[in-house]
Amino acid sequence: MNLFYHNNCLEVGCDEAGRGCLAGPVVAAAVLFPPVFFIEKWEKGKQKKFYDFISQLNDSKKLSEKKREFLREHILENCLAFGIASCSPEEIDNINILNASILAMHRAISKLLKKYNKIDSIIVDGNRFKPYIFDNKEIPHDCIIKGDAKFASIAAASILAKTERDGYMANLSKEFPQFNWGKNKGYPTKDHREAIAKFGPTMHHRKSFALLPELSLF
Repeated sequence: MNLFYHNNCLEVGCDEAGRGCLAGPVVAAAVLFPPVFFIEKWEKGKQKKFYDFISQLNDSKKLSEKKREFLREHILENCLAFGIASCSPEEIDNINILNASILAMHRAISKLLKKYNKIDSIIVDGNRFKPYIFDNKEIPHDCIIKGDAKFASIAAASILAKTERDGYMANLSKEFPQFNWGKNKGYPTKDHREAIAKFGPTMHHRKSFALLPELSLF
């Protein structure tokens, strides 16, 4: 796991969770770790602890739920700033999932900037992003295929986004237990689609998605 794509700058990593789901929001996170020139000033013990934590980061989908929750706490403790944001199912239906994913990432970056008012660059998991403007200037960005398995800040953003969204869907499942969102998190599993066929879609379903092979409401 690499710490940065560009060294010696304030680099924010971004990723999203829930893009392929049939229900619930798409959630994005942005994470800013201390740059190298900050870390080099730390005492050796603190440096080692930080790098030991960084070495455990990975694409959130490759980690157990327990490991993600463990790493989430360490991410929040070790980052300079973070932001978590989302786009609703209605927004997804209105602007499509790609645009909603990018908008959620922009919102996450904006939240981060309220906590740390300067960044130099943005790295994003995947191959699509739109320029982010701050103080009337475009922040340089790089899209990195499978970046959540290559760079620490993107991996951390992946973990924050997924744990945030999983928790949201688990809470929502208490109101809609028939869909088993606490387990399937809104993804197109067999049990989820069987529940849609039996009970019909809710306000939390993405109506523009093919909820069933023969059912699309838009």
